[in-house]
Amino acid sequence: MNIDQPLTLLGGISAHEFMQTYWQRKPLLIRGAIPNFKHSLSIDNIRELVTREEVESRLIIHDGEDWEMETGPFDELPPASQPNWTALAQSVDLHDDNTAALMRQFRFIGDARLDDAMISIASDGGGVGPHFDSYDVFLLQAHGKRHWRISQQQDLSLVPDLPLKILRNFQVEEEFTLEPGDMLYLPPHVAHDGIAIGDCMTISIGFRAPTQATLARGLMDAASDQLAAASGEGFGLYADPPMAMPETMQQRYTDPEAQASTTPAALPENLVQKSLDALNAIRFDEALASRFLGVWLTELPSNSWFDIAEDPADLHDPDLPAGRLALDRCSRMMYRAEELYINGEVASCPASPALKQLADQRELSIPSEAFDALDEDEREMLNAWLDDGWLQFHES
Repeated sequence: MNIDQPLTLLGGISAHEFMQTYWQRKPLLIRGAIPNFKHSLSIDNIRELVTREEVESRLIIHDGEDWEMETGPFDELPPASQPNWTALAQSVDLHDDNTAALMRQFRFIGDARLDDAMISIASDGGGVGPHFDSYDVFLLQAHGKRHWRISQQQDLSLVPDLPLKILRNFQVEEEFTLEPGDMLYLPPHVAHDGIAIGDCMTISIGFRAPTQATLARGLMDAASDQLAAASGEGFGLYADPPMAMPETMQQRYTDPEAQASTTPAALPENLVQKSLDALNAIRFDEALASRFLGVWLTELPSNSWFDIAEDPADLHDPDLPAGRLALDRCSRMMYRAEELYINGEVASCPASPALKQLADQRELSIPSEAFDALDEDEREMLNAWLDDGWLQFHES
C-alpha cells in the first residue's frame, strides 16, 4: 500500500494524512467511502448467522425508557415490522471471506490494532443508545439509512442499573444521516448514538485497545512461562521455544549465615530479599515483550474455523501449477525482527523476507521471486499450514 496515495475509502485523503490528522484525534465523516457499496451479506444472511452456535451475537430492544439485552444464539429474531430492535453479530470476518477482505482494507493501521468486523441489523428506530467506545471505530453503512448523533463531551457518566452502557447526559453536537457506502470514523470516547431509519445494516470495523494492566499482566505471564520452562516445571503459552534466562535462575537458595531461631514460624528476611533479587534479575526486555505480543495478538478466537483441503498442495512439487498461497481469513500472522508468529504460536522458521511478505500481503504468488526464495524448511512449514487449513492454495 502507498500510504501517501489519496484513498476514496478515506474521502480523498491519504492514509498518512488520516493518521496524522484524525486518528485518535477527531471524527471524520466520509461520503461515498465505498461508491455503490453493496455487501455480499444481506440482512437475511445476518438473521441466519446469529442462529449459529459459533457466532457471538446480541439482541437489544428499546421499549420506551426500558432497555433489554439478550445473548445468542437465537432461534429467530423479531420481525422487521417490529420497531426499535437491533441484532449484533460479532467478528463476522471469522465467518465470511468478503467481510474479512473488507476489514483488511483498513490495514494501513497495523494488524496489532485491527480487531474485528461487527455487523448490526436493525428495524426502524433500532439502536444501542447513546454511548462511547474505548477504542477507534469505522462505521460503514451497508444497507438502508442510519442517523448518527455525536458529541465530544467530557461527561461520560452512565445511567446506572442498565444492561447496556447508556450515557446519562448525552449532548448532541453534530448529526449525520448515512446511506450505503458512507462511513463515519470515531476516535475513542467520542459519544455517539445511531438510530436506524427503516431496515438497516451497519458494519463496524473495531480496533484493539488493551489497558496498561493487560499489557503488564501479559509480560508477567510470558516471564512466568519462560521461568517454568527453565525450571523444568512445564510449558505455557509463551514458553516455546525457550528464551535465554539469567544463569542465576538455576542457583538454589542458600543461607550459610542463618542463626538458630526462637521464632520458627517467622518468614526469614533473607528469603524475602532473595525473592526480590530473583525478580529483579528477570530481563523484562524487548525480546520478552515481542514474545508476549506476537503470541497474544495472533492467538485464535475460540470460534475460528478452518476449511481443510482434501488434497492439499505440496510446495515441494516441481510441477506445482501457477496460483497463489493465501492465508485463511481466520489466520493471524505477525513478525518482529527474526521471530515469526502465527495463530498463537512461534513459527518453526525465522521471519525471512519471503515470510514477512506473506504476513504483510497475506499471499504469495506462484511463481514469484518470493516463492522461489523459500528454502526446504520453509516449504515444509508452509505445507504443514496447508494441512491445517491455516494457508490455502488457489490455482490460477
